[in-house]
Amino acid sequence: MYTELWNLCAGPLVTVPKVGDKVYYFPQGHVEQVEASTNQVFEQHMQPYNFPWKILWEVMNVELKAEPDTDEVYAQLTLLPESNNADLLSACLARCTISEVPAAPTTARPRTHSFCKTLTVQDASTHGGFSVLRRHADECFPPLDMSRQPPTQELVAKDLHGVEWRFWHIFRGLPRRHLLLGGWSDFVSAKRLVAGDSFVFLRFLLNNIASTSSNDVRGGENGELRVGIRRAMMQQVNVPSSTISSNSAHLDVLATAWRAVNTGTMFTVDYKPWTSPADFVVPCDRYMESLKRNYSIGMRFKMRFEGEEALEQRFTGTIVGMGACQAGWAESKWRSLKVRWDEASYIPRPERVSPWQIQPFTSPPPSIRFHMHGEKLRALG
Repeated sequence: MYTELWNLCAGPLVTVPKVGDKVYYFPQGHVEQVEASTNQVFEQHMQPYNFPWKILWEVMNVELKAEPDTDEVYAQLTLLPESNNADLLSACLARCTISEVPAAPTTARPRTHSFCKTLTVQDASTHGGFSVLRRHADECFPPLDMSRQPPTQELVAKDLHGVEWRFWHIFRGLPRRHLLLGGWSDFVSAKRLVAGDSFVFLRFLLNNIASTSSNDVRGGENGELRVGIRRAMMQQVNVPSSTISSNSAHLDVLATAWRAVNTGTMFTVDYKPWTSPADFVVPCDRYMESLKRNYSIGMRFKMRFEGEEALEQRFTGTIVGMGACQAGWAESKWRSLKVRWDEASYIPRPERVSPWQIQPFTSPPPSIRFHMHGEKLRALG
């Protein structure tokens, strides 16, 4: 249950490597995450210690966690540097093809129902309730006893920290609608939710069958209930200027990794999908596959983004430039492609991307148009 809820809170396009996977660590991406977390841009992006722009590791351990104060989800990855990079690179390259890498077969899993809703101003008010779309209530809430007037039930759900939250679910109004009332204002206040944040609800059916209604739904045959949140924008914690300096902070970020590489010891890194502008721990096969695509100026591409209500959207564009994004990392392929997007948009999208973030796209560029739907997007890859 914890893993399913964590994944919903992280986002539908976020992937976390598994134990035993071979991955590349990109230090420039790690620095970008620190910049986003501390709300500081480092003055220089030099390549310290003669540090390589990518390092091959094996994943030794993965822990999915959440910050107790902000509920920000993050994956704590324990990595071990690969001693024989050349042999492993050859193996990765041999396995890669231009087609998508097939997903590993999965075993049958118990049935789950979930929804993610972006909060309106009314939803985020501590003086009101939370309006649930009827299709979400029908799919995810245990059935109400419609003989009661009005039909009501108490939902008891746990968050990622194991804290129980009680919500009074009622079906009323003209037209009739599903509402979470009692307990909702406490949840909003405790989580410091604002309009634009998202509420995640998960129902896990233990016996793969829906049960009869119950006035107090906390588990058993009705299944376990879980709740979580996703921030529209991370509420940055004030960091005293004395604790982080522009020139030393990214050196500190990389020092531990450099020490692990030189001593052959394990290295622990926190990957924060809400904060990180782009994945900086990338599967070896995915990286090697991107090299086989031989991107060049003028090539068309498509890229996945995450939009409102956690729905995937794709944007297309053209590669207009190639080369290192920072002079201190001349050989790096991190954000080595300068791009022009087909659609004019009020949504911020990167001017530079990495080869493993995109896929070739063969259609000609459409006429320039404005993209108004789903103003909140996060780049994936």
